[in-house]
Amino acid sequence: MDEVDFLVIGSGSGLDVANVAANQGLSVAVVEKGPLGGTCLNRGCIPSKMLLYHADVLETIERAGEFHIDADVADVDFSAIVREVNEEVRADSASIREGLRSSPRHDLYEGEGRFVDERTVEIVSGEDEGSRVQAETVLIAAGTRPVIPDIDGIEGVNYLTSTEALRFETPPDHLVIVGGGYIAAELGHFFGTFGSDVTIVGRRPNLLPEADEEVADAFTDRYAERFTVHTGHAATAVSEADGTVTVEAHPYEYGEGDDEGGVVDEDSVTVTGDELLVAAGRTPNTDRLDLDSAGVETDARGFVETDEYLRTTADGVWALGDVVGEYLLKHSANHEAQAVARNLFGDELQAVDYTAMPFAVFASPEVAGVGAREEDLREADREYATRTYRYDETARGDAMKADGFLKAIIDLDGEILGCHIIGPEASNLLQEVVVAMNAGSGTVQDIRESVHIHPALSEVVQRGFSGQFSRGGGGHTH
Repeated sequence: MDEVDFLVIGSGSGLDVANVAANQGLSVAVVEKGPLGGTCLNRGCIPSKMLLYHADVLETIERAGEFHIDADVADVDFSAIVREVNEEVRADSASIREGLRSSPRHDLYEGEGRFVDERTVEIVSGEDEGSRVQAETVLIAAGTRPVIPDIDGIEGVNYLTSTEALRFETPPDHLVIVGGGYIAAELGHFFGTFGSDVTIVGRRPNLLPEADEEVADAFTDRYAERFTVHTGHAATAVSEADGTVTVEAHPYEYGEGDDEGGVVDEDSVTVTGDELLVAAGRTPNTDRLDLDSAGVETDARGFVETDEYLRTTADGVWALGDVVGEYLLKHSANHEAQAVARNLFGDELQAVDYTAMPFAVFASPEVAGVGAREEDLREADREYATRTYRYDETARGDAMKADGFLKAIIDLDGEILGCHIIGPEASNLLQEVVVAMNAGSGTVQDIRESVHIHPALSEVVQRGFSGQFSRGGGGHTH
């Protein structure tokens, strides 16, 4: 059995901590069952956003007529787009692998690892099957995989998940998507822009249910103009015959409190297509790690239980990223990696600061948000005030013919509680608010008193946090 100082399961953001350990002079082992680089690089945010940018370019050309520019798209080599993106991803992954293989301080174990004892992992499949490695410190960063919901007949259908969809070299004539979150929104935009008819079946009342309700409403309305959208419906049965996939969905009624609700025995909808994409969320890979052998506990959903420092219930075992279930976002995993490295090699433990953790959806329209949603504040019976400002009220937004808005949420003393944006460059516009919440005073003054370039799109943020706010639930203004 091999012995090292530090072992990490997964080669995404956990690799950042492994590199810090190696730079500290420690011996390091990396266990990875798939391509090096983790979910984000190989089957997540990197290939998806690269593909989505191609869709954005095509969409821009198709909108040229709105600006009195006559432009036509003569041809689209869809397969070349997909191949180019995936070849670049494979090259990046191979580069990481080569770097680890050639490193004198890293040992790479390729295959699926499982705990056999405290801080001891055995490779149970793959190139290094049969190897065992023991470490003084172990970091679990094993990520998640797509959820396959319990739908009658799903096992007999040749469906896609996001992994296969990102490598699909021919846009389907009619794509049916089960799920209404960010993966469904982004891939619906991608395939829809390149000519697929898209039907989305989502269980929640709106698409993007994690977004602020007002933004989610607006996004759902926009998507209903582009695609066929059945929100508030749960897929209950699916079948495939002669190249056609058929999905039956029933209305879904949510319960109260811990009661998730269920399907309602009312009129169902039936949709058909030539491809089915299942985008119903993600589940942690903890069930494949035999965590009981290491004394690592998980929560009811299967995510690793950690304390505020990202230590697990087992001595010397830490966890970060999607597998802990705090935020299933790459930038959150990177943030957690910095925290783990600081706690392992710093002078004192520091709790992970999740203040102002933003998210973005790179669809069309783009959506981004940070902090509290208005419905959360209402439910908590907390005092707050809001202000909504439209893109086209700025010179740049008007020139762009931009359809979107920013929603600012503050408390009655001017502290920024949240910000939610739908429209072009939402992810970039939001960053100013994130910085104000994290590094500034956290109040509207950070934004109001900063000089904003005129007439840049950032004036949407400046003006959105200036002027008169309306108190939530009525009453006075702030």
